[in-house]
Amino acid sequence: MKLYTYFRSSAAYRVRIALHLKNLDYESVPVHLLQDGGQQHTATYAALNPNEAVPTLDDDGLILTQSLAIIEYLDEIHPNPPLLPGTAADRARIRAIAQTIACDIHPINNLRVLQHLAHSFDLSQAQRTAWYCHWVERGLRTVEKMLANDPRTGRFCHGDSPTLADCCLVPQLFNARRYGCSLAGLETVLRICAECEGLEAFVRAAPEHQPDAE
Repeated sequence: MKLYTYFRSSAAYRVRIALHLKNLDYESVPVHLLQDGGQQHTATYAALNPNEAVPTLDDDGLILTQSLAIIEYLDEIHPNPPLLPGTAADRARIRAIAQTIACDIHPINNLRVLQHLAHSFDLSQAQRTAWYCHWVERGLRTVEKMLANDPRTGRFCHGDSPTLADCCLVPQLFNARRYGCSLAGLETVLRICAECEGLEAFVRAAPEHQPDAE
């Protein structure tokens, strides 16, 4: 199994967490998103992933893209420990938390969006950071409301074992800290992230522990 990844990509970070939670061996294939004009744009890589993004998972010749789709695939073929456990209602809640991060927060703050803001609208670094933090802070406040005072929230986003939601939450918080976003009022989010960051799987998946870390 090969994972085409970039150490700071939050989408690739999600998949790395899932792989380590399931104790699956994989080969890390770094794709630098900034060097050489972005290695994700090369013809060789674009043939693997037409979206020219990371992650891409090669499972013995089966090529998979999109982090949530990859994680759900891994959960189906390697069901233990489950990342989408419980009833249909439980799984819907886990997906809702995960998608709030992966579909609402992340896409409008992706590298390609920040680059477009710089190149097409001549926004400064400070303006791009302000854009980034506005959407991250708003999104994480939404996640906080979804988690706080909900009896289904436990040590982790849903219950007392990590799920797909936690795989998404930790990378997003990493990015929030990296950009200096305000974390005020995120008591539940911060508590859960601290629980996650104490687990070996999350430590091994962290950006600073990747072979391409700078």
